[in-house]
Amino acid sequence: MSSLLKVAHEDKPYSEEHLDFTELQPSFRVDLRRYSEQEYNKFVTMNTVSDWSSLSWKDVGRPYEVKANSKDRDQYEQQFGKSMSVHTSWQYFNRAFHEWFVKDVPSEQQKKKKAFKESLGSFNPKAIKAALGDVARIQLWNYAHRIEDGVWDPRGKRALFEGLDVKKPRILFLGAAEGYEAMQIAAMYPSAEVVMVDYDEYCKTTRFQDFPETYPFLGDNPNTGQTSVYYKNDFNIEYVVDDIRNLDYGKEFDIVLSVGLLEHFPDEYKPEVVDWHRKFLKTGGYAIFTTPRNQFKSRMYYRIMADVMNHTYRELMTLEQMGLYIYENGFDIVQSGYIKVHNGVVAKAR
Repeated sequence: MSSLLKVAHEDKPYSEEHLDFTELQPSFRVDLRRYSEQEYNKFVTMNTVSDWSSLSWKDVGRPYEVKANSKDRDQYEQQFGKSMSVHTSWQYFNRAFHEWFVKDVPSEQQKKKKAFKESLGSFNPKAIKAALGDVARIQLWNYAHRIEDGVWDPRGKRALFEGLDVKKPRILFLGAAEGYEAMQIAAMYPSAEVVMVDYDEYCKTTRFQDFPETYPFLGDNPNTGQTSVYYKNDFNIEYVVDDIRNLDYGKEFDIVLSVGLLEHFPDEYKPEVVDWHRKFLKTGGYAIFTTPRNQFKSRMYYRIMADVMNHTYRELMTLEQMGLYIYENGFDIVQSGYIKVHNGVVAKAR
């Protein structure tokens, strides 16, 4: 399909004429496809709970805690004789994760396969095992991020975020990292003002800064009512480096968003995390939460990719578990669902 590509501008290589086009770049998938009805029913499941007040923890069970730590975390704690702090673990995670986002994956696959073949000649079991682990991780990353596009999952994320009654919204993204989901929402609800917040400066200076400016987001054109293509530089974004608890904003945002935040806190802290969203919402505004799904392939992913992913406390949840935390802490759930590897909840404060 690459023959269809007509580069009008080097910094904006895709336009509306590329709708339903997809191709693999060395580090990620470009995906301008929309779901057919059949695909939607396969990859998106929405609003399976009709009455959240009827659920109990006895019904839904407890989240699955991921206990396989990264080697960096174990080595740090052995060296310093204490647990790695939350802030430090987030810094370690961001650097490890970003290194994978910027890899030329096909090139890395060839390097790791070559290294594995060479390790066989050493007859060193430890070297062979390490080289085989490297092959497994790059193959899994290629499948999860490039082939299946489960990390960003633009079609699935749009399904979770659609239908909000907002125009030119002010959006606050808590724990923003590279900011992907806020940019997707800004494309869906044009002329948005986005404030991204993360307390690791690396997220602003590297993860967000290095997010590819040529990556296309599908959204709406309010002038035509048609689908349009947007890019990072089309959005009005302010990036704030600070602890969420230090923010002095009032109830001034139409949307308060977090992605992969709630599952990093044990139960005793979850009410506070949920309250961070309420604190900054306008009356009638939307709080949006996503977490990784508790499913077999996600458990395997976090085990195989432990050195990349597991620097922090982490849980995997079902949609019902995630929603119950949010409902019990003062929100009414407007819509909810799960996609390839994520749960999503859109809620309003009671």
